[in-house]
Amino acid sequence: MKKLFLVAIVAAFATTSAFAQEQKPATEQKSMEQMKQDKAAWEKKFKEELKLTPEQTVKYDALNKEYSEKFDAVLKDASLDQSAQKEKKMGLKKEKEAKLLEILTPEQQAKYKEMVDKMKAEAQKHEAAKQEPPKQ
Repeated sequence: MKKLFLVAIVAAFATTSAFAQEQKPATEQKSMEQMKQDKAAWEKKFKEELKLTPEQTVKYDALNKEYSEKFDAVLKDASLDQSAQKEKKMGLKKEKEAKLLEILTPEQQAKYKEMVDKMKAEAQKHEAAKQEPPKQ
């Protein structure tokens, strides 16, 4: 009887582990979809709040396309380890921001920096909330 009970517990753990592993890709996919939605929302907010001119919008969209392709190339580069990938992505991010600031007027640059600072503060607040132990 004890052996049967032990086998049942082991089987339950194995089933639970297998089920959790099967669910992971779906969770990752949802995360990618959420990231795309977040990016689209940020771009819309960016264009509206900074009141980009049609000419600026064209330049901004071209810049996003160019750097999206560069980021994808870094992610697909199998010769890079994770830290090298991160370093290259940070370099690309700085390049992109420098080019972005060239497109914007000084007033828009100030507004953009406010938006970024606000977004960073919200991200830090969210991260701190995730690390707090649950209240009982």
